[in-house]
Amino acid sequence: MIRLGAVGYLNARPLVYGLESDARFSLRSDVPSECARLLHARAIDAGLIPSIEYLRGPAPYAIVPGPAVISHGAVASVAIYTARDPRDIRTIAMDTSSRTSVALAAIVLKRAFGVSPTPIPSAPDLESMLNRADAALIIGDIALFLDAAAHGVQKVDLGETWGRTTGLPFVYAFWAGWPDAIGPGDVASLQQARDRGLDHVMDIARASCPDDRARQTIVSRYLRDNIQYVLGGAEEAGLRTFYRYASELNLVPPFDGELRFFDANDSGER
Repeated sequence: MIRLGAVGYLNARPLVYGLESDARFSLRSDVPSECARLLHARAIDAGLIPSIEYLRGPAPYAIVPGPAVISHGAVASVAIYTARDPRDIRTIAMDTSSRTSVALAAIVLKRAFGVSPTPIPSAPDLESMLNRADAALIIGDIALFLDAAAHGVQKVDLGETWGRTTGLPFVYAFWAGWPDAIGPGDVASLQQARDRGLDHVMDIARASCPDDRARQTIVSRYLRDNIQYVLGGAEEAGLRTFYRYASELNLVPPFDGELRFFDANDSGER
């Protein structure tokens, strides 16, 4: 049985749809940073890891071709909240549950606004974060439903800002694992899970907010419009650019430019 680690956020649910009942896999859910830690420790065979963690493993990983968590513009669930002009941010409280989002925030603040604020690790609570720092990075489901206007702050959507400054998609997470961990048939199963999930977005929305139709609408729109799930050529270019910028800020080791993929055989994806 192949040990899979996934992320519990809404944006990952289409990628794991039906995998709980697939006898070839055992599946667990964690926050992104824990999923990556388990993969690095070889406590799981493959994981839906934050994209930055691809460069932080003890040995080169392989990527499952195709399925990924991506935005082409506004992502809605990864954002900086502040009452200041972003160019005046000097400290930022960081929700560190995804290191990709932390790296993306550092890159966007530097390249789009010309600042390198001091990071302060923090639990994802906007009020307490802004009591400690000029800005707050909040991600995931909390950010999706957080009303910035009600708190008197602006929301800087990092997917939108990345896309505006680079002209490229941003890749938040993908399946990656130890090179000997899974074969072409397993790759096909993960690709098929994504396809099933995208066919059942409304079911996922209803299950996530069973008693709240307004939130169901938000979730279904988010999964259809904000998040994309196919890692293709433009997305790979965005990923390479992210790795290059992260290397320039010494957030990851130097990137050799190569993305390594599992053999997909005749799946039609690479």
